[in-house]
Amino acid sequence: MCDMLGKIVSIVDSTVTVKLSINIDNQVNLVNLHVVLEDGETKIVGEIEDIDQINAKINIVGEFVNGVFLPGFSKKPAFKSTVRLIKQDELALILGDSNVNGDHKVIPLGFSTVYQNYRINVGVNAFFSAHFAILGNTGSGKSFTVSRLLQNIFSNPKSLPISANIFIFDAYGEYTNAFQTINKISPQINYKNYTTNTEYPDGEVLQIPLWLLKTDDIAQLLGVTTPMQLPIIDKALKLVTVLKDTNEDVIKYKNNIIARAIMDILLSGKESVKIRDQITAVLTSFNTKDLNLESQIVQPGYTRSLKQCIFVDNSGKMQEMETVVSFINQYIVDGLDYKDPDGTIPYTLTDLQNALDFALISEGVLQSDKVFDYANILSVRLRSLINSSASAYFSYPKMISRDEYIQKLVLSSTGQKAQIVNFNINNVDDRMAKAITKILSKLLFDYATETKARAKMPFHIIIEEAHRYVQKDQDEEVLGYNIFDRITKEGRKYGVLLGLITQRPSELSETSISQCSNFIILRTLHPKDLEYIRNMVPNMSSAIVEQLKTLQPGNCIAFGSAFKVPVAMKIERPNPEPLSNSANIEKTWFERYEVQGFAPTQSVANTFGTPSATSPGAGVGVGSSNPVGRA
Repeated sequence: MCDMLGKIVSIVDSTVTVKLSINIDNQVNLVNLHVVLEDGETKIVGEIEDIDQINAKINIVGEFVNGVFLPGFSKKPAFKSTVRLIKQDELALILGDSNVNGDHKVIPLGFSTVYQNYRINVGVNAFFSAHFAILGNTGSGKSFTVSRLLQNIFSNPKSLPISANIFIFDAYGEYTNAFQTINKISPQINYKNYTTNTEYPDGEVLQIPLWLLKTDDIAQLLGVTTPMQLPIIDKALKLVTVLKDTNEDVIKYKNNIIARAIMDILLSGKESVKIRDQITAVLTSFNTKDLNLESQIVQPGYTRSLKQCIFVDNSGKMQEMETVVSFINQYIVDGLDYKDPDGTIPYTLTDLQNALDFALISEGVLQSDKVFDYANILSVRLRSLINSSASAYFSYPKMISRDEYIQKLVLSSTGQKAQIVNFNINNVDDRMAKAITKILSKLLFDYATETKARAKMPFHIIIEEAHRYVQKDQDEEVLGYNIFDRITKEGRKYGVLLGLITQRPSELSETSISQCSNFIILRTLHPKDLEYIRNMVPNMSSAIVEQLKTLQPGNCIAFGSAFKVPVAMKIERPNPEPLSNSANIEKTWFERYEVQGFAPTQSVANTFGTPSATSPGAGVGVGSSNPVGRA
């Protein structure tokens, strides 16, 4: 093939038009090949974007300066420049050395779809020290790409990342098949699977110590929708470790809360009948051995129960109001200290429910319809959680500190370090899955930010179906922040990195995806998603957007800080593969499959009648020396 393509006839912005001096009929497809526009020491690099029988349009992508490729350009080519196809050694400066083997600084990613047999390697630090996103329609190969990417990290037995901490939130339970045999590479490499299937567990059932959660975490768990609910949760957490005990100090705390609630009712100015009914309601649900409806009030000449003293006569008066106020007031103690929970005292969901109920009466939930509307729903949701199978996820069997829990998360069943930890959240509904994902991510982030040796224990959090969890939701309004936005903005310096895997990037939090530095984009068809990618992803040209519509499954375009130019490549099939293949309708429709309790009793032909016999029923070299093959 001829080296020289032709003569420059126009330069508009970053597009160079070349009048061809070659017979295009004798050439392989030149589209997407790189060219060098050379004028003495000046070497501008471009990519052929379009070509016809007469002209080729070339998009400038960078330049060679002192043997180094620099993306972008500081000057444009001269019209006298020689236009030629790139050489093999020059291509390595752009795409990286294809023959790197055994170097732990890079890992293989895929093969170029432009240059035949050209392996694309990616720098470990360049890719994994920043947040990344893998985007594409369902069936485009996202799960295969994630699996292959992680498998390649551990593919070299002579150079193993034994200190890696990769956490996957697995929305469909796909990844165990891809990683469960990773230990065969080396006994130092392990995989751990947490499951949310409590009935037929395929791994260790996920359990989160409730006492390690803070106000914001409980808010996620209970689906808080207004900041006004947070003080109630905060008070409940301050009360829970106190109220779970039975000593005299606890009775004093309980008496104080009940007495204050009753005093508020007594001094509310409401009708006596309503006061009586509300006091009765409080003491029916909340009482102690000292303070209850049968508590004895001793007065000169007689002794009556509290129930008798709140009696309302025929005139609608509570004659013993002052006596009741005086009696209740003796249980109010100023200055009782409710300590913030510090994660050192374990408690259960039931303990938390008891504390929440006391927090609610201290907030006057029984007196105010407005307070009742937004506060009582917390109690309802907590009781619902207690009575559901999801309560098992927050029923930890023994006392454990936060640091011990994080360390245990990455220990395999054999007691060795697990480099890949998978949270299979396939067996819970979206709301609970979202809460679990946020709670665990925040736990990891808090641990990393509070560790003195900053970024010495990196955490990579990979979220499958990220559009379900990494959203612009109510968190910022209710809590003042979104944990994933915080991780993408602050996590890099603490070694907490996010990987977002999604088929609907337009539904992601804009803040989170805008902080991603590297992108692997597979076939994307939805116009809204394409427009979103165009607007949110840096250096996204119209030509690349058009390519995204026609990519074959497993083919992608990768770009970002780890790539000098956008790279079109094919990701190798993972081995083993994740369980993400589409249903084989052709196979399953026409084979006999009997489910227990449901078996066909007659053939399809017998049921519907038998149809009548008449029924309708791809390498050529380029460049002058060391030619580069075209895929």
